[in-house]
Amino acid sequence: MLQQNPILYYLLASVLLYWVMLLFASLYHARGWTLPGMGLAVGSRDKMPERTVVMARADRAAKNMSENLIIFTAVALTAVVTGTAGRQVLLGAQIFFFSRIIYWPFYLSGVAYLRTLIWSVSLIGIALIAAAILQIRLIA
Repeated sequence: MLQQNPILYYLLASVLLYWVMLLFASLYHARGWTLPGMGLAVGSRDKMPERTVVMARADRAAKNMSENLIIFTAVALTAVVTGTAGRQVLLGAQIFFFSRIIYWPFYLSGVAYLRTLIWSVSLIGIALIAAAILQIRLIA
């Protein structure tokens, strides 16, 4: 199935990236690399430490990925269901996935304008797929 629809590979990879982002945000907040933090991570989390700026950014980056992953999932699955394939669809999926990988550390480090530019590139990936579904060829 992945060989016939390579966009599904990038959908799965994006879901796994989202999962890693969630785990990072959660374990970083609980300080899960320490013994007390491991206890917090597996417990009820009622008495979590104060969030640092980076912890808050990690949470927001994961939330942003969730919001964008919903849209990417919708266009990716629509492409599969409608049989829309080709270089434009694959390029759109690749642009989305790799720009999201690049986006994450920029968000964590607080680089404002470049982070937004990278986020915009991921939207271009989604737009390429949507255009292909609508039979608008942007890539030869």
